[in-house]
Amino acid sequence: MESMKYSDTAFSVSLDQAQVVAEVHANTVDLPKRTVREHIEYALDHPIGAGPLEEAVRPGETVCILISDVTRRWQQPSTYLPVLVERLNRAGIPDKDILIVCATGTHREQTEEEHISLVGEELYRRIRFLDHKCDDKEHLTYMGTTSRGTPVWLNSYAMACDKLILTGGVVYHFLAGFGGGRKSIVPGIAGRETINTNHNNALNKGLGSGSNPNACNGNMTDSNPFHSDLVECAAFAKPAYLLNVIVDDNYQIVGAFAGDWQKAHAAAAKVVEQLDGVSIPRRAPLVIASAGGFPKDINLYQTSKTLSNALAAVAPGGTMILLSQCREGFGDADCEAQICNFDSMEAREKALRADFSIGGFVGFLFAETAENYHLIVVTDLPAERFTHTKIQVARTLDEALALAAACNGGSLQGVETVLMPHGGSTFPLPQA
Repeated sequence: MESMKYSDTAFSVSLDQAQVVAEVHANTVDLPKRTVREHIEYALDHPIGAGPLEEAVRPGETVCILISDVTRRWQQPSTYLPVLVERLNRAGIPDKDILIVCATGTHREQTEEEHISLVGEELYRRIRFLDHKCDDKEHLTYMGTTSRGTPVWLNSYAMACDKLILTGGVVYHFLAGFGGGRKSIVPGIAGRETINTNHNNALNKGLGSGSNPNACNGNMTDSNPFHSDLVECAAFAKPAYLLNVIVDDNYQIVGAFAGDWQKAHAAAAKVVEQLDGVSIPRRAPLVIASAGGFPKDINLYQTSKTLSNALAAVAPGGTMILLSQCREGFGDADCEAQICNFDSMEAREKALRADFSIGGFVGFLFAETAENYHLIVVTDLPAERFTHTKIQVARTLDEALALAAACNGGSLQGVETVLMPHGGSTFPLPQA
Protein backbone atom coordinates (compact mmCIF):
# COMPACT_ATOMS: atom_id res chain seq x y z
CA MET A 1 0.00 0.00 0.00
CA GLU A 2 1.21 3.49 -0.88
CA SER A 3 2.83 5.52 1.91
CA MET A 4 1.66 9.13 2.31
CA LYS A 5 4.22 11.95 2.12
CA TYR A 6 4.34 14.48 4.94
CA SER A 7 6.88 17.27 4.48
CA ASP A 8 10.23 15.47 4.08
CA THR A 9 9.01 12.19 5.58
CA ALA A 10 6.10 9.78 5.06
CA PHE A 11 3.47 7.84 7.00
CA SER A 12 2.43 4.26 6.28
CA VAL A 13 -1.31 3.60 6.10
CA SER A 14 -2.47 1.17 8.82
CA LEU A 15 -5.52 -0.15 7.02
CA ASP A 16 -6.52 -3.44 5.42
CA GLN A 17 -5.67 -3.30 1.70
CA ALA A 18 -9.03 -4.97 0.95
CA GLN A 19 -10.94 -1.86 2.01
CA VAL A 20 -8.99 0.42 -0.35
CA VAL A 21 -11.21 0.93 -3.41
CA ALA A 22 -8.73 3.18 -5.23
CA GLU A 23 -5.22 4.63 -5.06
CA VAL A 24 -5.18 7.79 -7.16
CA HIS A 25 -2.11 8.24 -9.37
CA ALA A 26 -1.68 10.41 -12.48
CA ASN A 27 -2.43 8.71 -15.77
CA THR A 28 0.25 7.79 -18.28
CA VAL A 29 -0.55 9.66 -21.48
CA ASP A 30 1.48 9.11 -24.63
CA LEU A 31 2.19 12.71 -25.64
CA PRO A 32 4.55 13.62 -28.51
CA LYS A 33 8.15 14.10 -27.37
CA ARG A 34 9.24 17.56 -28.50
CA THR A 35 11.51 20.36 -27.36
CA VAL A 36 9.79 23.50 -26.08
CA ARG A 37 10.46 25.26 -29.39
CA GLU A 38 9.02 22.28 -31.28
CA HIS A 39 5.91 22.28 -29.08
CA ILE A 40 5.31 26.00 -29.67
CA GLU A 41 6.06 25.88 -33.38
CA TYR A 42 3.73 22.88 -33.78
CA ALA A 43 0.93 24.64 -31.90
CA LEU A 44 1.28 27.80 -34.00
CA ASP A 45 1.44 25.73 -37.19
CA HIS A 46 -1.71 23.78 -36.18
CA PRO A 47 -4.01 26.40 -34.64
CA ILE A 48 -7.34 25.28 -33.14
CA GLY A 49 -10.48 27.14 -34.19
CA ALA A 50 -8.54 29.92 -35.90
CA GLY A 51 -6.31 30.67 -38.86
CA PRO A 52 -2.54 31.14 -38.64
CA LEU A 53 -1.13 33.73 -36.26
CA GLU A 54 0.22 35.57 -39.30
CA GLU A 55 -3.39 36.21 -40.40
CA ALA A 56 -4.54 37.32 -36.95
CA VAL A 57 -2.12 40.26 -36.91
CA ARG A 58 -1.27 42.79 -39.60
CA PRO A 59 1.85 44.93 -40.15
CA GLY A 60 1.27 48.35 -38.62
CA GLU A 61 -0.85 46.98 -35.75
CA THR A 62 0.23 47.07 -32.12
CA VAL A 63 0.13 43.77 -30.24
CA CYS A 64 -0.15 43.18 -26.49
CA ILE A 65 0.97 39.82 -25.08
CA LEU A 66 -0.42 38.90 -21.65
CA ILE A 67 1.80 36.67 -19.50
CA SER A 68 1.38 35.24 -15.99
CA ASP A 69 3.34 36.54 -12.99
CA VAL A 70 6.08 34.91 -10.89
CA THR A 71 3.59 32.88 -8.84
CA ARG A 72 3.08 30.85 -12.02
CA ARG A 73 6.65 30.75 -13.27
CA TRP A 74 6.24 26.95 -13.53
CA GLN A 75 4.69 27.70 -16.92
CA GLN A 76 8.23 28.43 -18.19
CA PRO A 77 7.27 31.56 -20.17
CA SER A 78 10.92 32.49 -20.77
CA THR A 79 11.21 29.35 -22.94
CA TYR A 80 8.21 29.94 -25.19
CA LEU A 81 7.83 33.72 -25.43
CA PRO A 82 10.92 34.14 -27.67
CA VAL A 83 9.33 31.75 -30.19
CA LEU A 84 6.03 33.68 -30.13
CA VAL A 85 7.79 37.03 -30.56
CA GLU A 86 9.88 35.60 -33.39
CA ARG A 87 6.68 34.59 -35.20
CA LEU A 88 5.18 38.04 -34.65
CA ASN A 89 8.34 39.63 -36.06
CA ARG A 90 8.08 37.39 -39.13
CA ALA A 91 4.44 38.46 -39.51
CA GLY A 92 5.57 42.08 -39.82
CA ILE A 93 5.16 43.17 -36.17
CA PRO A 94 8.46 44.74 -35.03
CA ASP A 95 9.55 44.82 -31.38
CA LYS A 96 8.51 48.48 -31.03
CA ASP A 97 4.89 47.53 -31.75
CA ILE A 98 4.80 44.78 -29.09
CA LEU A 99 3.88 45.31 -25.44
CA ILE A 100 4.16 42.60 -22.77
CA VAL A 101 1.78 43.06 -19.82
CA CYS A 102 2.18 40.84 -16.80
CA ALA A 103 -1.30 39.73 -15.71
CA THR A 104 -0.70 40.10 -11.99
CA GLY A 105 -4.36 40.23 -10.92
CA THR A 106 -4.30 41.44 -7.31
CA HIS A 107 -0.69 40.33 -6.75
CA ARG A 108 2.14 42.71 -5.92
CA GLU A 109 4.39 44.52 -8.37
CA GLN A 110 7.47 42.53 -9.34
CA THR A 111 11.18 43.29 -9.35
CA GLU A 112 13.28 43.72 -12.46
CA GLU A 113 14.98 40.43 -11.62
CA GLU A 114 11.57 38.72 -11.57
CA HIS A 115 10.62 40.35 -14.88
CA ILE A 116 13.80 38.99 -16.47
CA SER A 117 13.11 35.53 -15.05
CA LEU A 118 9.70 35.57 -16.78
CA VAL A 119 10.71 36.66 -20.28
CA GLY A 120 14.48 36.19 -20.43
CA GLU A 121 17.18 38.85 -20.52
CA GLU A 122 17.10 39.42 -24.27
CA LEU A 123 13.35 39.98 -24.61
CA TYR A 124 13.31 42.14 -21.50
CA ARG A 125 15.88 44.47 -23.09
CA ARG A 126 14.08 44.49 -26.46
CA ILE A 127 10.38 44.81 -25.67
CA ARG A 128 8.37 47.17 -23.47
CA PHE A 129 7.20 45.38 -20.33
CA LEU A 130 4.89 46.43 -17.50
CA ASP A 131 3.06 44.96 -14.53
CA HIS A 132 -0.70 45.31 -14.30
CA LYS A 133 -1.83 47.27 -11.21
CA CYS A 134 -5.41 46.47 -10.22
CA ASP A 135 -5.75 49.60 -8.04
CA ASP A 136 -4.35 52.05 -10.61
CA LYS A 137 -7.77 53.37 -11.62
CA GLU A 138 -6.26 56.03 -13.86
CA HIS A 139 -5.07 53.27 -16.18
CA LEU A 140 -8.20 51.10 -16.20
CA THR A 141 -10.75 51.23 -19.04
CA TYR A 142 -14.43 50.42 -18.50
CA MET A 143 -15.50 47.82 -21.08
CA GLY A 144 -19.07 47.01 -20.01
CA THR A 145 -20.96 44.91 -17.47
CA THR A 146 -21.64 41.16 -17.61
CA SER A 147 -25.10 39.60 -17.34
CA ARG A 148 -24.24 38.71 -13.73
CA GLY A 149 -23.49 42.34 -12.91
CA THR A 150 -19.68 42.32 -13.00
CA PRO A 151 -18.38 45.74 -14.10
CA VAL A 152 -15.44 45.02 -16.38
CA TRP A 153 -12.48 47.39 -15.89
CA LEU A 154 -9.36 46.31 -17.79
CA ASN A 155 -5.79 47.54 -18.15
CA SER A 156 -5.79 50.61 -20.40
CA TYR A 157 -2.34 49.92 -21.88
CA ALA A 158 -3.47 46.47 -23.04
CA MET A 159 -6.82 47.74 -24.33
CA ALA A 160 -5.09 50.50 -26.33
CA CYS A 161 -3.31 47.89 -28.45
CA ASP A 162 -4.88 46.69 -31.69
CA LYS A 163 -4.52 42.99 -30.90
CA LEU A 164 -4.41 40.99 -27.67
CA ILE A 165 -2.66 37.60 -27.32
CA LEU A 166 -3.21 35.46 -24.23
CA THR A 167 -0.49 33.13 -22.93
CA GLY A 168 -0.18 30.93 -19.86
CA GLY A 169 -0.51 27.42 -18.48
CA VAL A 170 -3.56 25.20 -18.05
CA VAL A 171 -4.15 23.21 -14.85
CA TYR A 172 -7.16 22.17 -12.83
CA HIS A 173 -8.58 25.17 -10.93
CA PHE A 174 -10.74 24.71 -7.85
CA LEU A 175 -13.15 27.52 -8.81
CA ALA A 176 -12.80 28.16 -12.56
CA GLY A 177 -12.71 24.49 -13.58
CA PHE A 178 -9.37 24.97 -15.33
CA GLY A 179 -6.80 27.75 -15.22
CA GLY A 180 -5.41 29.46 -18.29
CA GLY A 181 -7.37 30.96 -21.17
CA ARG A 182 -9.80 33.66 -20.06
CA LYS A 183 -8.14 33.98 -16.63
CA SER A 184 -5.34 36.02 -18.27
CA ILE A 185 -7.91 38.80 -18.54
CA VAL A 186 -9.86 38.37 -15.29
CA PRO A 187 -8.30 38.39 -12.80
CA GLY A 188 -5.12 38.97 -14.87
CA ILE A 189 -5.52 42.56 -16.10
CA ALA A 190 -8.72 43.56 -14.31
CA GLY A 191 -9.47 46.19 -11.68
CA ARG A 192 -9.96 45.08 -8.09
CA GLU A 193 -13.72 45.75 -8.21
CA THR A 194 -14.03 43.53 -11.30
CA ILE A 195 -12.01 40.74 -9.68
CA ASN A 196 -13.91 40.78 -6.39
CA THR A 197 -17.33 40.96 -8.07
CA ASN A 198 -16.48 38.07 -10.37
CA HIS A 199 -14.98 35.99 -7.57
CA ASN A 200 -18.15 36.36 -5.51
CA ASN A 201 -19.64 33.89 -8.00
CA ALA A 202 -17.81 31.25 -5.95
CA LEU A 203 -20.59 31.78 -3.40
CA ASN A 204 -24.29 31.00 -3.78
CA LYS A 205 -26.72 33.90 -3.87
CA GLY A 206 -27.89 35.01 -0.44
CA LEU A 207 -26.14 35.12 2.93
CA GLY A 208 -26.04 31.73 4.61
CA SER A 209 -26.06 29.75 1.38
CA GLY A 210 -22.31 29.15 1.39
CA SER A 211 -20.06 28.18 -1.53
CA ASN A 212 -21.41 27.17 -4.93
CA PRO A 213 -20.63 23.47 -5.50
CA ASN A 214 -20.62 24.07 -9.29
CA ALA A 215 -17.65 26.44 -9.00
CA CYS A 216 -15.20 23.57 -8.83
CA ASN A 217 -12.37 21.63 -10.43
CA GLY A 218 -13.01 20.46 -13.98
CA ASN A 219 -16.32 22.29 -14.52
CA MET A 220 -16.21 24.64 -17.52
CA THR A 221 -19.91 24.32 -18.31
CA ASP A 222 -22.60 26.99 -18.08
CA SER A 223 -23.51 25.58 -14.65
CA ASN A 224 -20.33 27.13 -13.22
CA PRO A 225 -21.14 30.84 -12.71
CA PHE A 226 -17.53 31.64 -11.82
CA HIS A 227 -16.33 30.34 -15.20
CA SER A 228 -19.28 31.70 -17.22
CA ASP A 229 -18.76 35.19 -15.83
CA LEU A 230 -15.02 34.98 -16.62
CA VAL A 231 -15.85 34.17 -20.25
CA GLU A 232 -18.20 37.15 -20.49
CA CYS A 233 -15.56 39.41 -18.95
CA ALA A 234 -12.88 38.19 -21.37
CA ALA A 235 -15.12 38.60 -24.41
CA PHE A 236 -15.16 42.37 -23.85
CA ALA A 237 -11.40 42.39 -24.53
CA LYS A 238 -11.81 40.57 -27.89
CA PRO A 239 -8.63 38.43 -27.64
CA ALA A 240 -7.13 37.85 -31.07
CA TYR A 241 -5.17 34.71 -30.23
CA LEU A 242 -4.13 32.33 -27.48
CA LEU A 243 -1.03 30.28 -26.74
CA ASN A 244 -1.35 28.02 -23.67
CA VAL A 245 0.93 25.25 -22.43
CA ILE A 246 0.58 22.25 -20.13
CA VAL A 247 3.36 20.91 -17.90
CA ASP A 248 4.16 17.62 -16.18
CA ASP A 249 4.90 17.02 -12.47
CA ASN A 250 8.45 18.31 -13.04
CA TYR A 251 7.13 21.53 -14.60
CA GLN A 252 8.40 20.56 -18.04
CA ILE A 253 6.23 21.65 -20.98
CA VAL A 254 4.62 18.56 -22.50
CA GLY A 255 2.06 20.21 -24.75
CA ALA A 256 1.09 23.53 -26.36
CA PHE A 257 -2.15 24.80 -27.87
CA ALA A 258 -2.73 27.87 -30.01
CA GLY A 259 -5.59 29.54 -31.84
CA ASP A 260 -9.04 30.69 -30.75
CA TRP A 261 -8.99 31.85 -27.11
CA GLN A 262 -11.85 29.54 -26.12
CA LYS A 263 -11.45 26.53 -28.42
CA ALA A 264 -7.68 26.14 -28.02
CA HIS A 265 -8.02 26.54 -24.26
CA ALA A 266 -10.73 23.85 -24.15
CA ALA A 267 -8.43 21.50 -26.09
CA ALA A 268 -5.65 22.07 -23.55
CA ALA A 269 -8.06 21.44 -20.66
CA LYS A 270 -9.05 18.12 -22.23
CA VAL A 271 -5.42 16.94 -22.18
CA VAL A 272 -4.98 18.11 -18.57
CA GLU A 273 -8.02 16.00 -17.73
CA GLN A 274 -6.43 13.00 -19.48
CA LEU A 275 -3.25 13.49 -17.43
CA ASP A 276 -4.58 14.36 -13.98
CA GLY A 277 -8.26 13.39 -14.05
CA VAL A 278 -8.16 9.88 -12.55
CA SER A 279 -11.13 7.51 -12.62
CA ILE A 280 -12.18 5.93 -9.32
CA PRO A 281 -15.03 3.39 -8.98
CA ARG A 282 -17.16 5.53 -6.65
CA ARG A 283 -17.01 8.05 -3.82
CA ALA A 284 -15.89 6.54 -0.52
CA PRO A 285 -16.79 7.24 3.11
CA LEU A 286 -13.08 7.69 3.94
CA VAL A 287 -10.51 9.61 1.88
CA ILE A 288 -6.87 9.98 2.92
CA ALA A 289 -5.03 12.61 0.88
CA SER A 290 -1.46 13.85 1.10
CA ALA A 291 -0.67 17.26 -0.36
CA GLY A 292 2.45 15.54 -1.75
CA GLY A 293 5.06 16.50 0.83
CA PHE A 294 7.28 19.58 0.80
CA PRO A 295 6.98 22.11 -0.84
CA LYS A 296 3.37 21.32 -1.72
CA ASP A 297 2.44 21.22 1.99
CA ILE A 298 4.42 24.36 2.89
CA ASN A 299 1.27 26.11 4.20
CA LEU A 300 -2.48 25.63 4.56
CA TYR A 301 -3.30 28.00 1.69
CA GLN A 302 -1.42 25.75 -0.75
CA THR A 303 -3.33 22.76 0.67
CA SER A 304 -6.57 24.14 -0.77
CA LYS A 305 -5.90 22.15 -3.95
CA THR A 306 -5.64 18.93 -1.96
CA LEU A 307 -8.85 19.79 -0.12
CA SER A 308 -10.81 20.47 -3.31
CA ASN A 309 -9.46 17.33 -4.98
CA ALA A 310 -10.32 15.17 -1.96
CA LEU A 311 -13.85 16.60 -1.92
CA ALA A 312 -14.39 14.98 -5.31
CA ALA A 313 -13.69 11.53 -3.84
CA VAL A 314 -15.52 11.59 -0.50
CA ALA A 315 -19.08 10.31 -0.02
CA PRO A 316 -21.70 12.69 1.46
CA GLY A 317 -21.07 13.15 5.17
CA GLY A 318 -17.86 11.11 4.96
CA THR A 319 -14.45 11.55 6.57
CA MET A 320 -11.40 13.20 5.02
CA ILE A 321 -7.86 13.05 6.38
CA LEU A 322 -5.50 15.63 4.83
CA LEU A 323 -1.75 15.42 5.42
CA SER A 324 -0.08 18.83 5.27
CA GLN A 325 2.75 19.88 7.61
CA CYS A 326 2.35 23.65 7.00
CA ARG A 327 5.85 24.57 8.19
CA GLU A 328 5.15 28.18 7.15
CA GLY A 329 1.76 28.35 8.86
CA PHE A 330 -1.40 29.40 7.06
CA GLY A 331 0.46 31.13 4.22
CA ASP A 332 -2.18 33.81 3.74
CA ALA A 333 -3.50 36.37 6.23
CA ASP A 334 -7.08 36.27 4.89
CA CYS A 335 -7.11 32.46 5.02
CA GLU A 336 -5.91 32.56 8.63
CA ALA A 337 -8.44 35.22 9.62
CA GLN A 338 -11.35 33.20 8.19
CA ILE A 339 -10.39 30.16 10.26
CA CYS A 340 -9.26 31.85 13.47
CA ASN A 341 -11.25 35.05 13.88
CA PHE A 342 -14.91 34.03 13.55
CA ASP A 343 -17.21 32.04 15.83
CA SER A 344 -19.80 31.11 13.21
CA MET A 345 -20.09 30.27 9.54
CA GLU A 346 -22.54 33.14 9.10
CA ALA A 347 -19.98 35.64 10.39
CA ARG A 348 -17.32 34.15 8.12
CA GLU A 349 -19.56 34.32 5.09
CA LYS A 350 -20.68 37.88 5.83
CA ALA A 351 -17.05 39.04 6.03
CA LEU A 352 -16.11 37.17 2.86
CA ARG A 353 -18.99 38.63 0.84
CA ALA A 354 -18.07 42.14 2.02
CA ASP A 355 -14.40 41.81 1.03
CA PHE A 356 -13.80 38.76 -1.15
CA SER A 357 -10.32 37.36 -1.62
CA ILE A 358 -9.10 33.96 -2.80
CA GLY A 359 -7.22 33.50 0.49
CA GLY A 360 -10.36 34.31 2.44
CA PHE A 361 -12.36 31.89 0.32
CA VAL A 362 -9.80 29.13 0.96
CA GLY A 363 -10.16 29.62 4.73
CA PHE A 364 -13.95 29.66 4.36
CA LEU A 365 -13.84 26.44 2.29
CA PHE A 366 -11.85 24.61 4.99
CA ALA A 367 -14.28 25.71 7.69
CA GLU A 368 -17.35 24.96 5.56
CA THR A 369 -16.05 21.50 4.64
CA ALA A 370 -15.74 20.64 8.34
CA GLU A 371 -19.42 21.56 8.75
CA ASN A 372 -20.47 19.02 6.10
CA TYR A 373 -17.84 16.28 6.54
CA HIS A 374 -15.54 14.98 9.24
CA LEU A 375 -12.35 16.89 8.37
CA ILE A 376 -9.12 15.81 10.06
CA VAL A 377 -5.85 17.56 9.24
CA VAL A 378 -2.47 16.01 10.06
CA THR A 379 -0.37 19.13 10.54
CA ASP A 380 2.18 20.93 12.68
CA LEU A 381 -0.18 23.89 13.03
CA PRO A 382 -1.34 24.38 16.65
CA ALA A 383 -4.71 22.72 17.29
CA GLU A 384 -5.95 25.80 19.16
CA ARG A 385 -5.87 27.80 15.91
CA PHE A 386 -8.82 25.68 14.73
CA THR A 387 -10.99 25.83 17.86
CA HIS A 388 -13.54 28.15 16.16
CA THR A 389 -14.12 25.49 13.48
CA LYS A 390 -15.09 21.81 13.45
CA ILE A 391 -11.69 20.89 11.93
CA GLN A 392 -9.90 18.22 13.95
CA VAL A 393 -6.09 18.28 14.18
CA ALA A 394 -3.73 15.31 14.51
CA ARG A 395 0.07 15.02 14.62
CA THR A 396 0.39 11.60 12.96
CA LEU A 397 -1.63 9.56 10.48
CA ASP A 398 -2.29 6.87 13.11
CA GLU A 399 -3.69 9.54 15.42
CA ALA A 400 -5.87 10.80 12.57
CA LEU A 401 -7.09 7.26 11.84
CA ALA A 402 -8.11 6.91 15.51
CA LEU A 403 -10.12 10.15 15.21
CA ALA A 404 -11.65 8.85 11.96
CA ALA A 405 -12.64 5.59 13.67
CA ALA A 406 -14.46 7.59 16.36
CA CYS A 407 -16.38 9.34 13.57
CA ASN A 408 -17.33 5.96 12.09
CA GLY A 409 -18.84 4.13 15.03
CA GLY A 410 -15.53 3.30 16.73
CA SER A 411 -13.94 1.25 13.95
CA LEU A 412 -12.67 1.65 10.38
CA GLN A 413 -12.83 -2.06 9.65
CA GLY A 414 -14.43 -2.56 6.24
CA VAL A 415 -14.88 1.19 5.64
CA GLU A 416 -14.23 1.80 1.93
CA THR A 417 -11.26 4.10 1.47
CA VAL A 418 -9.69 6.15 -1.33
CA LEU A 419 -5.98 6.93 -1.00
CA MET A 420 -4.61 10.05 -2.69
CA PRO A 421 -0.80 10.13 -2.28
CA HIS A 422 -0.58 12.99 -4.83
CA GLY A 423 -3.63 14.89 -3.59
CA GLY A 424 -2.32 18.28 -4.70
CA SER A 425 -2.27 17.40 -8.39
CA THR A 426 -4.60 14.46 -9.13
CA PHE A 427 -8.34 14.94 -9.47
CA PRO A 428 -10.60 11.92 -8.83
CA LEU A 429 -13.43 11.25 -11.28
CA PRO A 430 -16.00 8.90 -9.66
CA GLN A 431 -17.55 6.55 -12.22
CA ALA A 432 -20.67 5.84 -10.15
